[in-house]
Amino acid sequence: MQKEKLRAIRKQKGYTQQQIADIIATDVSNYSRKESGDVKIIRDEWNKIARFLDVTVEDIYEDEEAKVVVNYDHPVFNDSSSGNGTMNQFNNIPGSIIKNLQDYITLLKEENERLKEELKSPRARK
Repeated sequence: MQKEKLRAIRKQKGYTQQQIADIIATDVSNYSRKESGDVKIIRDEWNKIARFLDVTVEDIYEDEEAKVVVNYDHPVFNDSSSGNGTMNQFNNIPGSIIKNLQDYITLLKEENERLKEELKSPRARK
């Protein structure tokens, strides 16, 4: 559900999505998804946005049935060791940060394999 009240007040006051994203410490694409209703805006973010816009939360708040956009095909999100298998605690992490961490994990795995091979080689034993 789009956040029409929030969008209207933000535009009326002359602020960009980037400025609001900076206030809630996220990137502009993630904020855009929040404003369009694809990603949930948590209570703390509503409060920060309202203070920044100098309005009450009630002036901008709209109920939401947000869906969270996360790559559940990635092994990090398919690890059921967390108990219930859900990763709801990550629904407020910007996708760019998740992608960056996934790339870094891949890099570390590759480096680990390279080091294992290096240890196997005869000249590493000298």
